[in-house]
Amino acid sequence: MLAQQCWPWGIGTARHSCLGQRGDCPRAQGSVRWPAARLAHTGVRFHIQQDSDIPASSQLYNQICFAIAARHYPPGHRLPSTRQLAMQTGLHRNTISKVYRQLEIDGVVEAMAGSGIYVRDQQKPRDIKLPPGPRGRSLPDIDREVRQSVDGLLNAGCTLQQARDLLTREIDWRLRCGARVLVSTPREDIGASMLIAEELTPQLEVPVEVVPMEELDAVLESSNNGTVVTSRYFLQPVEAIAQQHGVRAVAVDLNDFRHELDMLKELREGSCVGLVSISPGILRAAEVILHSMRGNQLLVMTANPDVSSRLLGLLRAASHVLCDRPSLALVEQTLRQNRSQLMRLPVVHCAQSYLGSATIDALRKEIGLLQS
Repeated sequence: MLAQQCWPWGIGTARHSCLGQRGDCPRAQGSVRWPAARLAHTGVRFHIQQDSDIPASSQLYNQICFAIAARHYPPGHRLPSTRQLAMQTGLHRNTISKVYRQLEIDGVVEAMAGSGIYVRDQQKPRDIKLPPGPRGRSLPDIDREVRQSVDGLLNAGCTLQQARDLLTREIDWRLRCGARVLVSTPREDIGASMLIAEELTPQLEVPVEVVPMEELDAVLESSNNGTVVTSRYFLQPVEAIAQQHGVRAVAVDLNDFRHELDMLKELREGSCVGLVSISPGILRAAEVILHSMRGNQLLVMTANPDVSSRLLGLLRAASHVLCDRPSLALVEQTLRQNRSQLMRLPVVHCAQSYLGSATIDALRKEIGLLQS
């Protein structure tokens, strides 16, 4: 149980806090200043005391409880997302998710799959209401649908108790699958996870966390709620880990990059092409694909945007540069800072999407989120 001591919140910039055990905080080796963003719809701010003996998770837990008790967050109010709280407090989103789960266990909030975390009305029992939207309109008689499902199980030879157990187990499993999404790839290509998470976060309305595959077993050991998402390149090892904990692993489809490939096909022989990405795996795969398309007709260079010397060398040599969205800012900054050293500016093309256009909708259905 988290500490039961209330602490006042502060105003202004919150310092990043190292939580609990070592390894909880990805920035634990340095002091980092994070912007304190104002949360939507309220003026509530949370502040984490860096040097306090009270664990950061307990500080946040008690501050949220106080905000609810003081009706800064009234019953039925949607709480800030883990992303919003991470921006304001500097805490790791995994830590914030743990705080929200503890609040739910304690009956303070309730999680609604596909919608968010809401303040629970302590004075009223929880009602089961049909959600609005296309699904609600297409099923006007929910009672009839339930009866037909039960009748189907009975006709298959199940007893009423067995039917109840089967339905409960299936519903509980689906709720667990929709509680959060863990994006996992090997640590050496964690950039691929970051690209996937960047596109999933605004689309899923549930916590999306990046977990290196080497740490996935330990994360699922502590809590097996959620669905593990990965690239098809890593599905087999990730799936093997997830299955040990009764968790589903889903591979998302990548963008086919048809526009980019068509552009590369049209480059004249002898052109130098630069590929820039935060994912080493993407760079390796793209280099192989490009070579299979054009053979030795093109000179291909690759760079991670964080390796400044290699990036500058690529920009000096390449006539055309292809990059992913997280890399674009560093590419443009390097071009501005070194304009005088460049004989000519390369043509820069940024791939706007890493995931396929239909894969996010498919994932929403997989984890039980309603279509918007």
